[in-house]
Amino acid sequence: MELYELGVKAAQEGLAKGDFTSTDIVRSIIDRVHSANQAVGAYLTFDEEGALALAEANPKAVPVAIKDLINVAGQPCTCGSKILKGYVSPYDATVVKNLKANGFIPAGRVNMDEFAMGSSTENSALGVTRNPFDLSRVPGGSSGGSAAAVGGNLCIAALGTDTGGSIRQPASFCNCVGIKPSYGRVSRFGVTAFASSLDQVGPMAKSVEDAAIVLKALAGHDEMDGTTPRDPVPDYVAMLDGASLKGVKIGLPKEYFDVAGLDPEVKRVTDEAVKRCAAAGAELVEVSLPHTEYAMAVYYIIAPAEASANLARFDGVRYGHRSEKASDVLSLYMKSRAEGFGAEVKRRIIMGTYVLSSGYYDAYYGRAQKVRTLIKRDFDEVFSKVDALLTPCAPTPAFKLGELQDPLTMYLNDLFTIPSALAGVCAASVPSGATSSGLPVGVQFICGGFEEAKLLQVCKAFEEATGAVTCRLAF
Repeated sequence: MELYELGVKAAQEGLAKGDFTSTDIVRSIIDRVHSANQAVGAYLTFDEEGALALAEANPKAVPVAIKDLINVAGQPCTCGSKILKGYVSPYDATVVKNLKANGFIPAGRVNMDEFAMGSSTENSALGVTRNPFDLSRVPGGSSGGSAAAVGGNLCIAALGTDTGGSIRQPASFCNCVGIKPSYGRVSRFGVTAFASSLDQVGPMAKSVEDAAIVLKALAGHDEMDGTTPRDPVPDYVAMLDGASLKGVKIGLPKEYFDVAGLDPEVKRVTDEAVKRCAAAGAELVEVSLPHTEYAMAVYYIIAPAEASANLARFDGVRYGHRSEKASDVLSLYMKSRAEGFGAEVKRRIIMGTYVLSSGYYDAYYGRAQKVRTLIKRDFDEVFSKVDALLTPCAPTPAFKLGELQDPLTMYLNDLFTIPSALAGVCAASVPSGATSSGLPVGVQFICGGFEEAKLLQVCKAFEEATGAVTCRLAF
């Protein structure tokens, strides 16, 4: 096995034994990036000297790839956008500080949909990322670079962000484990905001245990983020010992299984996952989340509304792209934003500004927030009856690059992930099988708010019941 193929646990064990050093791992990843990144396009930049210097200073640290909206001091943070060209972060995000304090180093910045708005990474202004299992297909999004790097063995693990499914859907497409923590479990300070009431940072890794190790490092209270509670973080790794599905009540929400547009192969893989859970001793219970049908509409009111406010700071004045065609302050704002933002970002800013505008706020944004409360109540009610939910993760396997031109069709990729994001609960995508043509397919597990320990236990037991899902890399 090459060092770049290691997972987090195996890397930590080898480092502890002295079998190799952090520098050895970083050099192996650099060699892998040189040989494979041109085909995959996962990385935007890789500060080789900086990563090697950190590895020399921390010889037992594990390198982790960073999604390009998380600030790392001295590195660019473009958010996949032309508007942040030339911006270099002056500070570390809290999650980066936490990584460094817990035996990890940031190594390389990976591609994403611009400002995390998309489901394919095709919206990046800085290049195309391809699915490592079929280079003609997308890796998912918006954390497509993170998923492609993990699935393609271009890193040991990676950080992604999930606003409506941006960790889980690409994890499903790229045969890796992706965890969306509960809202508030991980600090967002230093993470460029898309939708502040939804954004969460989470790990993308090669196994459930690897994801648990990284999540343990990330999680905790931060004085710079008031959504993070002061409660102690459970030892997610230790709590995986003896993980079992015996006696676990797993809910199957009927609204997630009888859906037009659910790919037959995804349905087959999900049905097989249900059978494996039953064979492993889980108790399967049909449940209902009746307000699920409104989740997509609610999300595409709330998320763009928050994005329109958050992205107002990118105006050509303080940092990033500044138009050379401006003649006064107003034209500076207008031309810089018109030139710097891509089509999807502009679309969502316009949508968000509209639903917040005078005369429409109550009809759209106010009403959406009320329905969001009903969606959350559905989850609260269901989790009083079951331990976890099992659903499809994405309605299709990875689709062809350029295949989905209609924005509304693209939005449907998050059909199964958006409701839990609105509810603020924790969820994960775990590899479950493959299509007849060898494309990976993950399934989604969902648990209640701040029940990451339970979620990881269920995912670990499912992973053991499933065995390794092997898909052939395309390079």
